[in-house]
Amino acid sequence: MPWSLEDILPCRRRLALESDLDTFASLEEAPQIAVRVLEFLRDFAARDLSGGLLTHLIAAFNDRLTVRVIELTARRHRMPKGSWCWLALGSEGRHEQTLVSDQDNGLVFSASDQYEAVALREVFLPFAQDVNRRLADCGFPLCRGGIMAGNPAWCLSLDEWRQRFFDWVRCPEPEALLNASIFFDLYPLYGDLDLGEELRSLLLALTADTPAFLHLMAVNALVVDVPLNFRGDVVAGEGGGGNEVDLKKFGSRIFVDVARIFALSSGVRSVNTSKRLAESGPAVGMTGSEIAAVDAAFSHILRLRLTRQIAAGPAAAEAGNGVPLNSLNEMDMAILKASLRQARRLQQRLKLNYDL
Repeated sequence: MPWSLEDILPCRRRLALESDLDTFASLEEAPQIAVRVLEFLRDFAARDLSGGLLTHLIAAFNDRLTVRVIELTARRHRMPKGSWCWLALGSEGRHEQTLVSDQDNGLVFSASDQYEAVALREVFLPFAQDVNRRLADCGFPLCRGGIMAGNPAWCLSLDEWRQRFFDWVRCPEPEALLNASIFFDLYPLYGDLDLGEELRSLLLALTADTPAFLHLMAVNALVVDVPLNFRGDVVAGEGGGGNEVDLKKFGSRIFVDVARIFALSSGVRSVNTSKRLAESGPAVGMTGSEIAAVDAAFSHILRLRLTRQIAAGPAAAEAGNGVPLNSLNEMDMAILKASLRQARRLQQRLKLNYDL
Protein backbone atom coordinates (compact mmCIF):
# COMPACT_ATOMS: atom_id res chain seq x y z
CA MET A 1 0.00 0.00 0.00
CA PRO A 2 1.55 3.38 -1.01
CA TRP A 3 2.31 6.03 1.59
CA SER A 4 -0.30 8.75 1.91
CA LEU A 5 0.50 12.42 2.37
CA GLU A 6 -0.77 12.14 5.95
CA ASP A 7 1.82 9.45 6.61
CA ILE A 8 4.72 11.35 5.03
CA LEU A 9 4.20 14.74 6.63
CA PRO A 10 4.37 13.57 10.25
CA CYS A 11 7.52 11.63 9.36
CA ARG A 12 9.17 14.69 7.83
CA ARG A 13 8.01 16.81 10.73
CA ARG A 14 9.39 14.27 13.20
CA LEU A 15 12.75 14.03 11.46
CA ALA A 16 13.10 17.81 11.33
CA LEU A 17 12.21 18.09 15.00
CA GLU A 18 14.65 15.35 15.98
CA SER A 19 17.40 17.09 14.03
CA ASP A 20 16.71 20.41 15.75
CA LEU A 21 16.61 18.70 19.15
CA ASP A 22 20.08 17.29 18.62
CA THR A 23 21.67 20.42 17.18
CA PHE A 24 20.14 23.59 18.68
CA ALA A 25 23.08 25.70 19.75
CA SER A 26 21.95 27.88 22.64
CA LEU A 27 19.95 27.44 25.81
CA GLU A 28 17.85 30.42 24.84
CA GLU A 29 16.43 28.34 21.98
CA ALA A 30 15.38 25.49 24.26
CA PRO A 31 11.95 26.83 25.35
CA GLN A 32 10.89 27.38 21.73
CA ILE A 33 12.04 23.88 20.79
CA ALA A 34 10.13 22.54 23.80
CA VAL A 35 6.92 24.19 22.54
CA ARG A 36 7.38 22.51 19.16
CA VAL A 37 7.96 19.16 20.87
CA LEU A 38 4.79 19.52 22.92
CA GLU A 39 2.72 20.53 19.89
CA PHE A 40 4.05 17.56 17.91
CA LEU A 41 3.39 15.15 20.77
CA ARG A 42 -0.16 16.48 21.28
CA ASP A 43 -0.90 15.99 17.59
CA PHE A 44 0.63 12.53 17.60
CA ALA A 45 -1.10 11.51 20.83
CA ALA A 46 -4.46 12.36 19.26
CA ARG A 47 -3.98 9.38 16.93
CA ASP A 48 -5.43 5.98 17.69
CA LEU A 49 -2.28 4.47 19.22
CA SER A 50 -1.69 2.52 22.42
CA GLY A 51 -0.98 4.33 25.65
CA GLY A 52 2.23 2.37 26.16
CA LEU A 53 3.60 3.39 22.76
CA LEU A 54 2.61 7.03 23.19
CA THR A 55 4.12 7.46 26.67
CA HIS A 56 7.34 5.85 25.44
CA LEU A 57 7.43 8.28 22.50
CA ILE A 58 6.80 11.25 24.78
CA ALA A 59 9.61 10.18 27.10
CA ALA A 60 11.98 9.63 24.17
CA PHE A 61 11.48 13.19 22.89
CA ASN A 62 11.71 14.62 26.40
CA ASP A 63 14.95 12.70 26.93
CA ARG A 64 16.49 14.20 23.80
CA LEU A 65 15.53 17.70 24.87
CA THR A 66 16.85 17.11 28.39
CA VAL A 67 20.14 15.68 27.14
CA ARG A 68 20.73 18.72 24.92
CA VAL A 69 19.92 21.10 27.78
CA ILE A 70 22.39 19.25 30.02
CA GLU A 71 25.08 19.36 27.31
CA LEU A 72 24.71 23.10 26.72
CA THR A 73 24.46 23.92 30.42
CA ALA A 74 27.62 21.94 31.20
CA ARG A 75 29.55 24.13 28.76
CA ARG A 76 28.70 27.17 30.89
CA HIS A 77 30.04 25.67 34.12
CA ARG A 78 33.37 24.60 35.49
CA MET A 79 32.82 20.86 35.48
CA PRO A 80 35.11 18.51 37.45
CA LYS A 81 37.22 16.02 35.53
CA GLY A 82 35.79 13.06 37.44
CA SER A 83 32.96 10.90 36.15
CA TRP A 84 29.33 11.78 36.80
CA CYS A 85 25.92 10.77 35.52
CA TRP A 86 22.54 12.52 35.34
CA LEU A 87 19.78 10.19 36.53
CA ALA A 88 16.19 10.20 35.29
CA LEU A 89 13.76 9.06 37.98
CA GLY A 90 10.08 8.18 38.32
CA SER A 91 7.98 8.18 35.15
CA GLU A 92 10.85 9.66 33.13
CA GLY A 93 13.10 6.82 34.26
CA ARG A 94 10.41 4.30 33.32
CA HIS A 95 9.78 6.00 29.95
CA GLU A 96 6.11 6.40 30.86
CA GLN A 97 5.69 10.15 30.77
CA THR A 98 2.39 11.71 29.82
CA LEU A 99 1.94 15.23 28.44
CA VAL A 100 2.07 16.65 31.99
CA SER A 101 5.25 15.79 33.90
CA ASP A 102 7.30 17.58 36.50
CA GLN A 103 10.98 16.92 37.18
CA ASP A 104 12.32 13.91 39.05
CA ASN A 105 16.09 13.60 38.66
CA GLY A 106 19.34 13.12 40.52
CA LEU A 107 23.08 13.12 39.98
CA VAL A 108 25.74 10.57 40.92
CA PHE A 109 29.49 11.25 40.78
CA SER A 110 32.71 9.47 41.67
CA ALA A 111 34.65 10.53 44.76
CA SER A 112 37.59 8.89 46.53
CA ASP A 113 36.33 9.74 50.02
CA GLN A 114 33.80 11.84 51.94
CA TYR A 115 35.97 14.96 51.87
CA GLU A 116 36.22 14.85 48.09
CA ALA A 117 32.48 14.16 47.86
CA VAL A 118 31.71 17.33 49.81
CA ALA A 119 34.05 19.39 47.63
CA LEU A 120 32.74 17.97 44.37
CA ARG A 121 29.10 18.48 45.39
CA GLU A 122 29.78 22.20 45.80
CA VAL A 123 30.97 22.25 42.18
CA PHE A 124 28.16 20.11 40.78
CA LEU A 125 25.28 21.87 42.54
CA PRO A 126 25.34 25.20 40.61
CA PHE A 127 25.39 23.22 37.36
CA ALA A 128 22.55 20.90 38.43
CA GLN A 129 20.44 23.80 39.71
CA ASP A 130 20.96 25.61 36.42
CA VAL A 131 19.79 22.51 34.52
CA ASN A 132 16.70 22.28 36.73
CA ARG A 133 15.86 25.93 36.01
CA ARG A 134 16.43 25.50 32.28
CA LEU A 135 14.15 22.45 32.21
CA ALA A 136 11.51 24.43 34.10
CA ASP A 137 11.74 27.07 31.35
CA CYS A 138 11.05 24.26 28.89
CA GLY A 139 7.77 23.32 30.57
CA PHE A 140 8.94 20.72 33.10
CA PRO A 141 7.94 22.19 36.47
CA LEU A 142 10.29 21.95 39.43
CA CYS A 143 9.45 19.00 41.66
CA ARG A 144 7.40 20.17 44.62
CA GLY A 145 9.09 17.58 46.78
CA GLY A 146 12.54 18.78 45.77
CA ILE A 147 13.56 15.50 44.14
CA MET A 148 16.01 17.08 41.72
CA ALA A 149 19.72 16.96 41.05
CA GLY A 150 20.02 20.56 42.21
CA ASN A 151 19.00 19.52 45.72
CA PRO A 152 22.11 18.60 47.80
CA ALA A 153 20.18 15.58 49.11
CA TRP A 154 20.09 14.05 45.61
CA CYS A 155 23.46 15.16 44.27
CA LEU A 156 25.60 12.42 45.78
CA SER A 157 28.71 10.36 45.28
CA LEU A 158 28.35 6.67 44.44
CA ASP A 159 29.22 5.73 48.02
CA GLU A 160 26.67 8.22 49.39
CA TRP A 161 23.95 6.81 47.14
CA ARG A 162 24.93 3.30 48.24
CA GLN A 163 24.57 4.30 51.89
CA ARG A 164 21.25 6.06 51.21
CA PHE A 165 19.82 2.95 49.55
CA PHE A 166 21.23 0.73 52.30
CA ASP A 167 19.53 2.84 54.97
CA TRP A 168 16.19 2.71 53.16
CA VAL A 169 16.28 -1.04 52.58
CA ARG A 170 17.70 -2.19 55.91
CA CYS A 171 15.88 0.30 58.17
CA PRO A 172 12.68 1.05 56.27
CA GLU A 173 10.41 3.88 57.35
CA PRO A 174 7.35 5.33 55.56
CA GLU A 175 9.53 7.90 53.81
CA ALA A 176 11.83 5.13 52.55
CA LEU A 177 8.88 3.33 50.97
CA LEU A 178 7.77 6.57 49.34
CA ASN A 179 11.28 7.21 48.01
CA ALA A 180 11.42 3.68 46.63
CA SER A 181 8.54 4.50 44.28
CA ILE A 182 10.69 7.19 42.65
CA PHE A 183 14.36 6.39 43.11
CA PHE A 184 14.09 2.67 42.41
CA ASP A 185 12.99 3.58 38.87
CA LEU A 186 16.28 5.26 38.04
CA TYR A 187 17.64 5.39 34.51
CA PRO A 188 21.11 6.73 33.59
CA LEU A 189 20.39 9.50 31.09
CA TYR A 190 23.58 11.46 30.44
CA GLY A 191 27.25 11.41 31.35
CA ASP A 192 29.11 8.32 32.50
CA LEU A 193 26.31 5.82 31.90
CA ASP A 194 28.42 2.98 33.34
CA LEU A 195 28.47 4.84 36.65
CA GLY A 196 24.68 5.04 36.58
CA GLU A 197 24.43 1.35 35.75
CA GLU A 198 26.75 0.54 38.65
CA LEU A 199 24.38 2.38 40.96
CA ARG A 200 21.46 0.41 39.58
CA SER A 201 23.37 -2.84 40.17
CA LEU A 202 23.95 -1.86 43.78
CA LEU A 203 20.25 -1.23 44.22
CA LEU A 204 19.24 -4.57 42.72
CA ALA A 205 21.73 -6.44 44.90
CA LEU A 206 20.37 -4.76 48.02
CA THR A 207 16.70 -5.41 47.33
CA ALA A 208 17.21 -8.99 46.17
CA ASP A 209 18.99 -9.74 49.45
CA THR A 210 16.33 -8.06 51.60
CA PRO A 211 12.96 -9.78 51.10
CA ALA A 212 11.59 -8.07 54.23
CA PHE A 213 11.80 -4.70 52.48
CA LEU A 214 9.99 -6.05 49.42
CA HIS A 215 7.31 -7.42 51.75
CA LEU A 216 6.80 -3.93 53.17
CA MET A 217 6.69 -2.50 49.64
CA ALA A 218 3.96 -5.03 48.84
CA VAL A 219 1.96 -4.00 51.91
CA ASN A 220 2.32 -0.37 50.87
CA ALA A 221 1.26 -1.11 47.29
CA LEU A 222 -1.96 -2.75 48.48
CA VAL A 223 -3.09 0.39 50.32
CA VAL A 224 -4.50 1.69 47.03
CA ASP A 225 -7.92 0.21 46.28
CA VAL A 226 -9.00 -0.54 42.75
CA PRO A 227 -11.95 1.83 42.01
CA LEU A 228 -14.54 -0.90 41.38
CA ASN A 229 -17.57 -1.50 43.59
CA PHE A 230 -19.08 -4.90 44.46
CA ARG A 231 -21.07 -4.85 41.20
CA GLY A 232 -17.92 -4.26 39.15
CA ASP A 233 -18.81 -0.66 38.29
CA VAL A 234 -16.17 2.07 38.22
CA VAL A 235 -16.50 4.51 41.12
CA ALA A 236 -14.91 7.89 41.71
CA GLY A 237 -11.92 7.68 44.03
CA GLU A 238 -10.18 10.09 46.35
CA GLY A 239 -8.78 13.00 44.37
CA GLY A 240 -11.16 12.42 41.48
CA GLY A 241 -14.09 14.30 42.92
CA GLY A 242 -17.69 14.16 41.77
CA ASN A 243 -17.94 11.91 38.76
CA GLU A 244 -14.18 11.63 38.17
CA VAL A 245 -11.71 8.86 38.91
CA ASP A 246 -8.00 9.57 39.31
CA LEU A 247 -6.51 7.14 36.82
CA LYS A 248 -2.97 7.81 37.97
CA LYS A 249 -3.39 7.14 41.69
CA PHE A 250 -6.14 4.52 41.32
CA GLY A 251 -5.15 3.18 37.91
CA SER A 252 -1.68 3.17 36.39
CA ARG A 253 0.05 3.43 39.78
CA ILE A 254 -1.27 -0.02 40.75
CA PHE A 255 0.43 -1.65 37.74
CA VAL A 256 3.63 0.36 38.26
CA ASP A 257 3.94 -0.52 41.95
CA VAL A 258 3.37 -4.23 41.52
CA ALA A 259 5.66 -4.50 38.49
CA ARG A 260 8.42 -2.72 40.44
CA ILE A 261 8.19 -5.21 43.30
CA PHE A 262 8.19 -8.20 40.97
CA ALA A 263 11.20 -6.82 39.08
CA LEU A 264 13.22 -6.07 42.22
CA SER A 265 12.47 -9.48 43.66
CA SER A 266 13.58 -11.15 40.43
CA GLY A 267 16.71 -9.05 39.83
CA VAL A 268 15.29 -7.61 36.60
CA ARG A 269 17.19 -4.49 35.47
CA SER A 270 14.40 -2.98 33.36
CA VAL A 271 12.46 -0.10 34.87
CA ASN A 272 9.73 0.27 32.24
CA THR A 273 6.54 -1.29 33.62
CA SER A 274 5.73 -3.36 30.54
CA LYS A 275 9.26 -4.72 30.36
CA ARG A 276 9.28 -5.44 34.07
CA LEU A 277 6.09 -7.45 33.75
CA ALA A 278 7.36 -9.35 30.71
CA GLU A 279 10.73 -10.18 32.27
CA SER A 280 9.73 -10.86 35.87
CA GLY A 281 6.19 -12.19 35.35
CA PRO A 282 7.18 -15.82 34.70
CA ALA A 283 9.42 -15.82 37.80
CA VAL A 284 6.49 -14.82 40.03
CA GLY A 285 4.05 -17.31 38.55
CA MET A 286 2.33 -15.29 35.82
CA THR A 287 1.44 -17.00 32.56
CA GLY A 288 2.10 -15.45 29.17
CA SER A 289 -1.59 -14.72 28.59
CA GLU A 290 -1.87 -13.16 32.05
CA ILE A 291 1.10 -10.88 31.39
CA ALA A 292 -0.33 -9.83 28.02
CA ALA A 293 -3.73 -9.03 29.55
CA VAL A 294 -2.21 -6.97 32.37
CA ASP A 295 0.02 -5.06 29.95
CA ALA A 296 -2.93 -4.27 27.66
CA ALA A 297 -4.92 -3.02 30.65
CA PHE A 298 -2.06 -0.79 31.78
CA SER A 299 -1.69 0.63 28.27
CA HIS A 300 -5.41 1.41 28.04
CA ILE A 301 -5.38 3.35 31.30
CA LEU A 302 -2.39 5.37 30.08
CA ARG A 303 -4.33 6.06 26.88
CA LEU A 304 -7.32 7.40 28.84
CA ARG A 305 -5.06 9.70 30.86
CA LEU A 306 -3.53 11.07 27.65
CA THR A 307 -6.97 11.56 26.08
CA ARG A 308 -8.00 13.61 29.10
CA GLN A 309 -4.85 15.75 28.87
CA ILE A 310 -5.37 16.37 25.16
CA ALA A 311 -8.97 17.43 25.79
CA ALA A 312 -7.87 19.80 28.57
CA GLY A 313 -5.35 21.49 26.25
CA PRO A 314 -3.24 24.18 27.92
CA ALA A 315 -5.12 23.58 31.19
CA ALA A 316 -3.99 19.93 31.35
CA ALA A 317 -1.69 20.53 34.33
CA GLU A 318 -4.51 22.09 36.34
CA ALA A 319 -6.95 19.37 35.29
CA GLY A 320 -4.81 16.71 36.95
CA ASN A 321 -5.41 13.02 36.38
CA GLY A 322 -9.13 12.92 37.08
CA VAL A 323 -11.06 11.39 34.18
CA PRO A 324 -14.80 12.23 34.11
CA LEU A 325 -16.69 8.96 33.88
CA ASN A 326 -19.51 10.59 31.93
CA SER A 327 -16.99 11.55 29.23
CA LEU A 328 -16.31 7.89 28.38
CA ASN A 329 -18.26 6.21 25.62
CA GLU A 330 -19.74 2.76 26.11
CA MET A 331 -16.73 0.97 24.64
CA ASP A 332 -14.15 2.94 26.66
CA MET A 333 -16.10 2.33 29.85
CA ALA A 334 -16.27 -1.41 29.14
CA ILE A 335 -12.53 -1.56 28.48
CA LEU A 336 -11.81 0.54 31.59
CA LYS A 337 -13.79 -1.90 33.73
CA ALA A 338 -11.89 -4.81 32.21
CA SER A 339 -8.59 -2.99 32.76
CA LEU A 340 -9.34 -2.32 36.41
CA ARG A 341 -10.29 -5.97 36.89
CA GLN A 342 -6.80 -6.80 35.65
CA ALA A 343 -5.40 -4.37 38.21
CA ARG A 344 -7.33 -6.19 40.92
CA ARG A 345 -6.05 -9.56 39.73
CA LEU A 346 -2.51 -8.17 39.77
CA GLN A 347 -2.96 -7.09 43.36
CA GLN A 348 -4.33 -10.54 44.20
CA ARG A 349 -1.19 -12.08 42.68
CA LEU A 350 0.90 -9.79 44.89
CA LYS A 351 -1.10 -10.83 47.97
CA LEU A 352 -0.63 -14.48 47.12
CA ASN A 353 3.11 -14.17 46.54
CA TYR A 354 3.70 -12.28 49.79
CA ASP A 355 1.10 -14.15 51.86
CA LEU A 356 -0.84 -10.95 52.62
